Amino acid sequence: MSRARLVITAVVLEGRSQAEVARAYGLSRSWVSRLVARYRDVGEAAFEPRSRRPRSSPQATAPQIVDLIIELRAKLLTDGMDAGARTIAWHLAQHHDLTIAPATIWRHMKTAGLITPAPKKRPRTSYIRFEATLPNELWQTDFTHVRLADGTDSEVLTFIDDHSRFVAACTAHDRVRGPDVVTTFRAAISEHGVPAAVLSDNGMVFTTRLAGGRGGRNAFQSELARLHVEQRHSRPNHPTTCGKVERVQQTLKKWLAARPAATTLHDLQRLLDQWREHYNTARPHTSLRGRTPAAAYTAKAKAHPHGGAGTHERVRHDRIDNNGKLTLRVHGRLHHIGIGRTHARTPVIMLIADHDIRIVHAITGELLRELILDPTRDYQPQQRNKPDP
Repeated sequence: MSRARLVITAVVLEGRSQAEVARAYGLSRSWVSRLVARYRDVGEAAFEPRSRRPRSSPQATAPQIVDLIIELRAKLLTDGMDAGARTIAWHLAQHHDLTIAPATIWRHMKTAGLITPAPKKRPRTSYIRFEATLPNELWQTDFTHVRLADGTDSEVLTFIDDHSRFVAACTAHDRVRGPDVVTTFRAAISEHGVPAAVLSDNGMVFTTRLAGGRGGRNAFQSELARLHVEQRHSRPNHPTTCGKVERVQQTLKKWLAARPAATTLHDLQRLLDQWREHYNTARPHTSLRGRTPAAAYTAKAKAHPHGGAGTHERVRHDRIDNNGKLTLRVHGRLHHIGIGRTHARTPVIMLIADHDIRIVHAITGELLRELILDPTRDYQPQQRNKPDP
């Protein structure tokens, strides 16, 4: 039997006084009096638990503000934007002059049934986080796939600043190739300056380090070496290393999905330019404490390249073809080097230091040719000795 029933039984059925019952059970007389009065008023319902909610809540969020929160949530989702509590709080402060705590916004959205419970994820404390101290200290780059309206696959190449998440470049291609990476990178540095380092995955358009070493540096690696930009790579199967650019691409795809699909690469590039402008200048970023990427990018002095990649040296074993030529890939481009038909099918060792090349007979050690490669020419002809006058 509950304590309330014991009190009611003692007072109502046994006829004992309220003061006596209060002393016997160690209760306050006022509580016993209120309980008896409630029982005589509502009967058995007096034993049901009652809400502890206060009669009034002067600090409660006004209904019109709650409606505004729900309206903002729907609009942001329709536009393909982030619609979390922190983002809505930023919009309320910037556009409606209202300061509402993100926790309060989240609670109202949950009450309205707008929050979908997320699956359990890897705890944030398990990640090794890093962030560049200055703008242009480190850029991240990657490309992703986007389908056009007719189902054609296209690829979007992105460069972002690690410190501020500022999107330095975002370009559309039918397929991202090595020259496309160099062209986009050059356009980005002409507008925003040369970064001190660039981080990417191990795609062949970014690096040939996992290609067995036969191709030497590709065009992007050579461009970075020319500008003395340090090149960094993620380990294979570790996409979280380039997590910032991956997250930006996720935001981009969400934004594109909320709009009619582009019909051509030109239309897609127009959408990318619109998204880039909005992302950089008109959208708060949680990791930047509510600032836009453009504000964070311009808040500090930019870093500059502080080292060089040095001379790229490699040794290659090859065999002269039937026409007396060798092929060599430099800066992502194939070049043909003339040796002479008399040396056809001869095994050779090529000692390469950037454009300085020595070709040695693999068996005898005889120097067959020494040259400085002209990167503007496909064929590197033999130098003929001029006859004496």
